[in-house]
Amino acid sequence: MRVITGKYKGRSLVAPKNVARPTLDRMKETLFNILNGKLQGACVLDLFAGSGQLAIECLSRGANRAVLCDNSREAVVAIKANFEKIGATPELMFCDFRDCLKKLDCKMDLIFVDPPYKAGFYTEVLREIDQRDVLNPDGIVICEHAAEDDLPQNVGGLAQYDCRKMGTVKFSFYQRSDKCE
Repeated sequence: MRVITGKYKGRSLVAPKNVARPTLDRMKETLFNILNGKLQGACVLDLFAGSGQLAIECLSRGANRAVLCDNSREAVVAIKANFEKIGATPELMFCDFRDCLKKLDCKMDLIFVDPPYKAGFYTEVLREIDQRDVLNPDGIVICEHAAEDDLPQNVGGLAQYDCRKMGTVKFSFYQRSDKCE
């Protein structure tokens, strides 16, 4: 696992033991090609951050701010180690995703949602993001999930506008419903 491009390109990263399922480099590269042009100056939230690799990749590619959230001690240790490798201090919230969304002090341009696949959190997380109004008007929520699982088309004021299958994984993209009309 490594940083693909940008100012931290090539830095190797560690994953927490027995906790996270890191996004593979080839999938991460495809994902960031899709997000090209949306990272410069962005505020990013990485829920269920695991190793923090998605937030680090965003910062490497020009995001201004990345907030990471995870409630696993092993993940927090890995995130801190990975941020040390890039010479930065993580803006890290060691808590449940609900508490994180309550405590956010600004709206986000990109929100990554990558919980344990079988935990069933996707609809609840999307609902909380919508109800707490933490997504900028042009913001995007990206859910990584098992390819055999289909996420809802609409959750509150959020609508799925794209879905990409990559092997055993899918990325579902959401934005405000009024942007889909």
